[in-house]
Amino acid sequence: MSYTGEVSPGGESDVRRLPGVIVRKASVSAMDNNAYLLTCRATGAQVLIDAADDAPRLTRLVAEGAADGGRDLSTVVTTHRHPDHTRALADLLAATGASSAAGREDAPALPVPPDRLLDHGDVLAVGDLALDVVHLRGHTPGSVALVLHAADGSVHAFTGDSLFPGGPGRTTTPADFTSLMNDLEERIFVLPDRTWIYPGHGKDSTIGTERPHLEEWRARGW
Repeated sequence: MSYTGEVSPGGESDVRRLPGVIVRKASVSAMDNNAYLLTCRATGAQVLIDAADDAPRLTRLVAEGAADGGRDLSTVVTTHRHPDHTRALADLLAATGASSAAGREDAPALPVPPDRLLDHGDVLAVGDLALDVVHLRGHTPGSVALVLHAADGSVHAFTGDSLFPGGPGRTTTPADFTSLMNDLEERIFVLPDRTWIYPGHGKDSTIGTERPHLEEWRARGW
């Protein structure tokens, strides 16, 4: 596999080719925000996860999908309400005509009201793809992850700022930390060890790489 998940702000996309879906990862902004474009190989439908910044770069990312049959952009999903993940949202929606979706609890704080409110257990259809919505409470009240089960049996989790290599996302109270850890263990770490983790910033990881550290994270409190 040539995909590494290592990208730099404003640099080229990294591309992962899977049966049924193409995953493109790009980094935007000085905060190394990741944006992900998923292209359904059967229908050409496309979804972008986190319009974080640099609308022109994200527009080019959407256009890159045409090389694999991508047709326009159907939906932009926002994983959580923090401004560094939404700066390009209004401009990208205006430029593409795409619909938008976000976790119900975070929706009131977004710069553009979502067309669809996401709850735990929902399924977001993108062409022939089915993305499972996982509510992860703690980093923000309405943070969501998206989980894709690919046709080859591989599993792919787009976790926003709720899970990174090395630990959970930032929380501001002990109660929020406990909530996030509980949701991660009960809703994300039930996935197979080979599940690929695509975070909101920086490099990727796998469930198997991170699983041995769960107790360590709880003990340190962050």
